[in-house]
Amino acid sequence: MARIFFNGQAMVGGPFHASVADALLGPVSTAPGYRFFSIRDECPGLLADPTVETAIEGELYDVDLAHLRDVILPGEPAELELGVIELADGSACLSMLLARGQLERGVHQEITGFGGWRAYLATLGRTA
Repeated sequence: MARIFFNGQAMVGGPFHASVADALLGPVSTAPGYRFFSIRDECPGLLADPTVETAIEGELYDVDLAHLRDVILPGEPAELELGVIELADGSACLSMLLARGQLERGVHQEITGFGGWRAYLATLGRTA
């Protein structure tokens, strides 16, 4: 089993939630020090940045490693990679991060100021 922080389409109400619904532990947020980016308005990605004080909202799940490998990761876009983050309580867990080299491409909209995917989607008139 692996604890993973979801902050996009796998959260409650999102189109991919059904595949992880039974693994939900509850709402959480990252520790301060993360930026947040939209990948084509399809999904978000985190980026650690110790110079910022922002925390990002999401949900914590405890998923089977085989499910992570076989179901979750194959559905993630190439712009994201699996990494380890810090949660507000100081514990570590997995999450999908903006892949190395993606920030430099300059094509992903920064949405850090919204604090979470749902708040950003609301500005687009969407809930998921």
